[in-house]
Amino acid sequence: LDPTVKLVQDNPCLTELITSVLALPEPSPSILSFTLRLAGILAASENRFQHLQQEKLLVRLFGRDGPLNGAVWEDASVRSGWVEGVHSMMHHQPALHFLCNGGGIDVIFTLQGDPSLFVASAASQLLVHMLTLSVESETTKPLSTKDCDWPACAQMIIKRIEDSLQSSSASHIEQSLKLLTSLFGSCRATWTEVLWLGIAKQIESFLTEETVQAQHMLANLLLNMAWSPVFCDTEGNFWALVTSALEHLTPVQAGPLAVGILRLYKCPQDVRIQALTVLLQPMDCILRAASQPLEYAGLLDESVSDPITVESLLSSKSSCASLLCQTLAHLEELLSLIRLPVDLPYTSLLRSLMTILQFCNGFLSPASPLGSTISRILINSFRVQRSALDVLAALSERKGCDTLIGSLFDVLLAYLESPNTTPTVLKKTFQATSKWLVRLQELSCSNSQWQQAEKILEDVFLVLQKRLCSPCWEVRDSSLEFLTVLIKYWRDQDEFRQSLLSSEVPRLTENLLEDPESYVRASAVTAVGHLAFITYFAPESPVIGNQYNKENTVAKLQEILSTDPEGFPRRAVISIFTKWLRQGCTGQLEDTEQFVSRVIQIVEHDLDWEVRLGGLELVEVFCIHTICQLGLPKCPYAPVSSAVTSSIHQNESLQIFCRAKLFSFLFRSLCDCDKPVGQRACHILLVLRGNFYPISPLKDSQEAGDSSAGHGIAWLQRTLRQGSLAQNFPTDGGNGVDFQDPESMMLALGTIDLEELHDELNKSSDHVEKSPQSLLEDILATVGTTEENEADCY
Repeated sequence: LDPTVKLVQDNPCLTELITSVLALPEPSPSILSFTLRLAGILAASENRFQHLQQEKLLVRLFGRDGPLNGAVWEDASVRSGWVEGVHSMMHHQPALHFLCNGGGIDVIFTLQGDPSLFVASAASQLLVHMLTLSVESETTKPLSTKDCDWPACAQMIIKRIEDSLQSSSASHIEQSLKLLTSLFGSCRATWTEVLWLGIAKQIESFLTEETVQAQHMLANLLLNMAWSPVFCDTEGNFWALVTSALEHLTPVQAGPLAVGILRLYKCPQDVRIQALTVLLQPMDCILRAASQPLEYAGLLDESVSDPITVESLLSSKSSCASLLCQTLAHLEELLSLIRLPVDLPYTSLLRSLMTILQFCNGFLSPASPLGSTISRILINSFRVQRSALDVLAALSERKGCDTLIGSLFDVLLAYLESPNTTPTVLKKTFQATSKWLVRLQELSCSNSQWQQAEKILEDVFLVLQKRLCSPCWEVRDSSLEFLTVLIKYWRDQDEFRQSLLSSEVPRLTENLLEDPESYVRASAVTAVGHLAFITYFAPESPVIGNQYNKENTVAKLQEILSTDPEGFPRRAVISIFTKWLRQGCTGQLEDTEQFVSRVIQIVEHDLDWEVRLGGLELVEVFCIHTICQLGLPKCPYAPVSSAVTSSIHQNESLQIFCRAKLFSFLFRSLCDCDKPVGQRACHILLVLRGNFYPISPLKDSQEAGDSSAGHGIAWLQRTLRQGSLAQNFPTDGGNGVDFQDPESMMLALGTIDLEELHDELNKSSDHVEKSPQSLLEDILATVGTTEENEADCY
């Protein structure tokens, strides 16, 4: 007996359920939908399909006598269940013939226009699946364009597609174009070219017939075809159609097609140049509109479509910003690629971007009538400003714009200084400025252009001083973020340090540690933390006198860590302390030990789990730092040699960790109610054990339990097994565990089964929540309250 049929025969309740639902005069839509899906899954096996056919169940569910003609069909969930059920059973020819012969194709084509988008999309996907199944399971030789060579079911579907494309109904044309787009996107078989040859002329006519409004769908169709090796490797016809589309589609419709083609590597060069021309045409128009006669070379030698079309779109208030934002988004997408398949005219592009930004803030008075119109439309257009600044930032990583760098900073500084710049646009300006300052730094190092760089930095710090005092918190916040980025990239340059420290920026930054807005306090903490690399930690700090006090700053940050009511500033403090420690900036080993000890005693009681996790990261860095400084292997995972010196260093590092109260923090963290904290603590303890017990096996817990310290360790092992249930984890030695005693901690590391804890902490909750027993309990819990819990139970 076939095992697939045996499933149905051994569980008669399955067919009984279907029969009983069909017997109901008015079944519930959700129950009927479930039954349709279930029947489809069962019928996915050919033998089970035949079995259900003999029982006359499938025809009553999916045939003409089924729910298709009943009132229940009005419910979208029933139509969705029908489509999904059919899709599930479409794995063999009998199911295909059952549906084609029973009028199912007509139903599915109708459902393509369903008011429910989920049903319409599922119907389109189902037709693609059925066409592919029909062709690939029922043909024995390669297909030609003659009808007789297509299998019967495929012929029916293709005939419906062709009829829809030739109809006068815009919705039918759209549905067939969606279906074809999906087909060419998912199927790369050679027969798709045969199908295409039969409809290519009709598709081509959509580009030139103004009566048909289907052009907006052609870009996606042609792109999916271009990605298919069946079409991209062919010469002539297909690429000629792409060229025609780039010419005839409107600039807004052609944009996505152009950028998609520019991302392709297999594409004729002339098509690629044409796509680039389409994309750059609005930028070229902007440049030409800015000055008459044209002051600089434009972006293009010739255009693909009539320049008047682009000019009229840019002259219209309703379309100007949309076209520019789309063009700029496509350019940013291209610039984000590691390797560009085309050469962009970077200098002209940058000049065009600067022109757009000057139009937007009213700093440019164009001579041409077109320029004046565009300038009036774009004034204070935040959308265009944001998009242009994004492209400007991306352009900083491309070579070839260096000659314009002075003019560019004039435009950026005008935005940074202007009171009309909105907080969002200002943030984007800061981001673009920081990227171009990095580029300027590279140029200054290579060309010794320090004078220009110093002047720009001076202007930037003057702007920052004003912006750090802004009444708008978003402005103060993005100013601090900008300052942090600057310090990261420029802190090793003496000229930068001098400019920064001779300005008011450091003092204003420290003042913002007490800002009323928590986001600003967090950004101020990060900025002050990075400033410290210049004011306190630089080998030859240019600071004279006692203007900056390291102890005061550390105390301030520790105060924020222990008293700030919001989580963001506290997270920022622990992150900065870890950064200082990682870069070896916290002084001698004794100082570092006291510093870490103070910090973790504050952190271990913090209610924010991310702060506690940050504390564990600090501990991990401190452990590695200590072990390395005492001459042990650099990698904490590397086993230590058994030499006497290593033993002395081991004891010394163990004493440091105990004095710093590391172990009480780590063992408490193992019982943290937030799993990531426990996982990190366990990882650190395993690394430490690898250092202190490099080769020898773990001590027998029974043997360890005989000593007085052993009783405490046994208690600790039991407590750790409770995990987060051990809420009141005592770390004061009240249970016989002295967390500051090196011998006890050596015993704990050697006895406690950290691997078992590690596995337990890494176990997902699925083993409890997704068990069959849990599912059964959920179903039983809904009995008697079906209406309330129907969705959950289903």
